[in-house]
Amino acid sequence: MNNTANHALHIGALILAAGEGARMGRLPKCLIRMDGQTLLRRLRDAMLAMGVARIAIVTGYHAETIEPELADMPSTLSVQVVRNPSPEAGQQSSVRIGLQALGADFDLILVALADQPGVSSEELSELISAFRHRPAGTDVVLPTVDGQRGNPVAFSGELIARLLAGGLKGGLRAYIDAHPEAVHRYLTGNPNFTLDLDTREDVERLSQSRGVRIHLPEDAIG
Repeated sequence: MNNTANHALHIGALILAAGEGARMGRLPKCLIRMDGQTLLRRLRDAMLAMGVARIAIVTGYHAETIEPELADMPSTLSVQVVRNPSPEAGQQSSVRIGLQALGADFDLILVALADQPGVSSEELSELISAFRHRPAGTDVVLPTVDGQRGNPVAFSGELIARLLAGGLKGGLRAYIDAHPEAVHRYLTGNPNFTLDLDTREDVERLSQSRGVRIHLPEDAIG
């Protein structure tokens, strides 16, 4: 049994909101509104509901448009916005910057994408439970749906501390690929872990299939 099984977990979270949204026409996808609320706010609220102690949010492309959306973050939750000055260096550069800002003094760190429309408190609760009950000797819980990797991904704070001490060489994805013995591939039938909006066609399909109102952000850059 893991030593996290019988006490309240101290949880940190990294939200990645630095992408260009190229396939969506260079739109800040995290500002897509679903039933009147941006995807970024929905994720923030879900994490708040789950008692996340600290959140680091990394912006990059579209930072000037996204950051005002974060100005009203509640004082009850410690939230830090960090800007990646070189988002063109790729997602792992944003992961590195975000984790360095967040630190590793947590039992569990969730690494999440800011633009997943299906991730709510229900999915976070499911992932946290899977982390609590992960096999001994594993430090990563990767939700997997029909063989497809999902998000968010859960990492032990101890692992993140070790990786930060080494400079996070290669990034988290490289670690997952290189150390399968440390990864618990949590098999779930919940499609929300892999639901993504990459194109305008994806938006239309989701709106029709789930009967929700979805609006693209007005402030396109490009």
